[in-house]
Amino acid sequence: MATVAPTNEEAVEAWGGVLFDRWVELRSIVTVALAPFSDEAYRICEPALGERVLDIGCGLGETTRELADQVGAQGEVVGIDAGERFVEFAQAEAEEAGVANVSYVTGDIQVADLGSGFDLAFSRTGTMFCANPVAALRNVRGALVPGGRLCMIVWRRKLDNEWLHRGELVVERYLDHPEETDEPTCGPGPFSMANADTVSDVVRFAGFEDIALRRMDIDYRMGDDLDQAVGAVMSIGPAGELIRLAGDEAETLKPKLEAELREAYADCVRPDGVFAPASVWIVSARSPA
Repeated sequence: MATVAPTNEEAVEAWGGVLFDRWVELRSIVTVALAPFSDEAYRICEPALGERVLDIGCGLGETTRELADQVGAQGEVVGIDAGERFVEFAQAEAEEAGVANVSYVTGDIQVADLGSGFDLAFSRTGTMFCANPVAALRNVRGALVPGGRLCMIVWRRKLDNEWLHRGELVVERYLDHPEETDEPTCGPGPFSMANADTVSDVVRFAGFEDIALRRMDIDYRMGDDLDQAVGAVMSIGPAGELIRLAGDEAETLKPKLEAELREAYADCVRPDGVFAPASVWIVSARSPA
């Protein structure tokens, strides 16, 4: 088993358990919805033929394989994730697809030996769950060549991410975050780097230079219809975690929550699906030369 920082153990347990199952179940929604963000990030960081890339928080491996295509057969991409089940899933798909220039490792980027010689470290929403992001990104910087690039996508503030925030506001009317629970939480959570000053300081304290934040807003596709969209909100994100931690109490309230969530997202329905505002920072920086 890979070494995990004590402060990250709970988050790793959560992502290795029920959150993995839910991510796989929602994959067809999440992968399509996140694609515009990663496409713009690729444009910004410009993966080049022959480069070595570290894909942080690689999840099910979609970005790892996309990066592998961009660096070509002479390049290499290493996907790392703290969730062993994610890594096993991603590795199996890469092998099935015959992608030869990728490999996957299980590890907590805060403490893992990441190796060295990477030209680019990339992450699509994979750096926000570390308890000590400065230490994590400092470790990442140590794996880069002098002048190597960092490019990461992180969620901006909740108010600009209605696809999650509307649902959280509904659920908070009925459920409080329990003071004690046997269920693991996902750590600092998806909005831990939402503040521009905070994320800039984290990257700077980790030793990076030429730091730039680019805001990107899209209409996030939550599902084919309201049933699918509401199911996603109740499974992942702040509302999903609150429901999960509430256990039996949430089960009793589920019909009411579903009804009110349908009402909350009713104006987001279009002929081609359910769409709500989403916003990220695409953060770029360089390791000192």
